[in-house]
Amino acid sequence: MDKNNNMTQLESNLKGLKESTVEMITLAKIQLQRSKTAFLEKNEDLAEEIFLSEKHLNNFELKIDRDCENIFALHNPVASDLRLVIAILKVISDVERIGDHAEGIAGYVSQIENEIDKKLLIKLRFNEMYEMSLKMLDMIEESFGNEDVNLARKVFKLDKSLNEIKLAAPDVISDYLQTNPQVTKQALFLFSTIRKLERVGDLIKNIAEQLIFYTEAKVVRHRSKK
Repeated sequence: MDKNNNMTQLESNLKGLKESTVEMITLAKIQLQRSKTAFLEKNEDLAEEIFLSEKHLNNFELKIDRDCENIFALHNPVASDLRLVIAILKVISDVERIGDHAEGIAGYVSQIENEIDKKLLIKLRFNEMYEMSLKMLDMIEESFGNEDVNLARKVFKLDKSLNEIKLAAPDVISDYLQTNPQVTKQALFLFSTIRKLERVGDLIKNIAEQLIFYTEAKVVRHRSKK
């Protein structure tokens, strides 16, 4: 009886842990969306909101980390339950770093002196890169909540596209600056942002890999029991 009650409590705690992790992913996605608006509109008030929200994201990570420690201490999880807790510990670290990148982009806002050159934005596929990153976060948010490994795998292709845009950026900037040297400082901030978005893609890919590691191992375990 006690053992069954313990298992029920463990399942409840793991469910809450997953929900908190999805909520943290949602917050990071909002941060990244806001960073795009703040950067393109030179909105320093919005950038300040991002700085404040980053503290909430850090606190979220600490809370989930403590919840994981409590599960280890109280329930001594094994098999797929153990893999889930380990995966979540890695995931929340990656999500927090996504928030760091959003905060870093917001930090450029006060340093941009003039309106961003729209032609350079188009040539760099800047907006496209941002939208791809946000789409990847949408996908990982849904796939983590539903344990949907097929959806999680779709982020790998988008991550490859982010890498291609980032690799092309130096040549695009070099060519553009030959006839538009006045936007050199802007170009540096744009490239720094592109590098951060490429890193965001890598972090989302890491999260997808953790979800696949946990979910597929669980499925294999259930099949072997049958």
